[in-house]
Amino acid sequence: MVDREVSDTLQTELLRRISEQDHKAVAEFYDQVAGVLFSTAMRILRDTHDAEEILQDVFVQVWNKAGDFDPALGTALHWTLAITRHRCIDRLRSRQRRSRLVGEMTEQAEIVSAPSIRPPDHLSGAAELSAVHEAVRSLPEEQRAAIEMAFFGGLSHGEIAESLHEPLGTVKARIRRGMMKLREQLQRYI
Repeated sequence: MVDREVSDTLQTELLRRISEQDHKAVAEFYDQVAGVLFSTAMRILRDTHDAEEILQDVFVQVWNKAGDFDPALGTALHWTLAITRHRCIDRLRSRQRRSRLVGEMTEQAEIVSAPSIRPPDHLSGAAELSAVHEAVRSLPEEQRAAIEMAFFGGLSHGEIAESLHEPLGTVKARIRRGMMKLREQLQRYI
């Protein structure tokens, strides 16, 4: 029990030093907790590459947010485990979205390629593609960038927020508003 308390105190002190941009403290903290964090990511994601990326993301966040750690709310290890868990959940959701999108696109491709008895009432092929491109270009820059990163770049909302240096809720709202505008503009093709 005493060893655990000493370890908790040391890790809390390391986070304080990290908040002051102490590179040596990051290395020490990494040596102490990386194994547990990686194991947690592997257990959740079941993919070595993804777990390694999550671990890197967690330590970037630790570097940037160490000053936000409050020892009154828990230990340094539990704080980083929570960050790891949230990052893993974001990654799983991103995988599910991509999988769902690929499934929908495949389904749409099968529908489009299926022979029809009569020609569709709306434009087809190149005209539809042109309409989609024009609709995306007409979106405000913030919405367009977020949508392109999500659907063409395959990034999760969290990754987009980090990349754009914007709050997660802002990114989600931009994507939602942009998708609603696209749906409205492309209604005749849906």
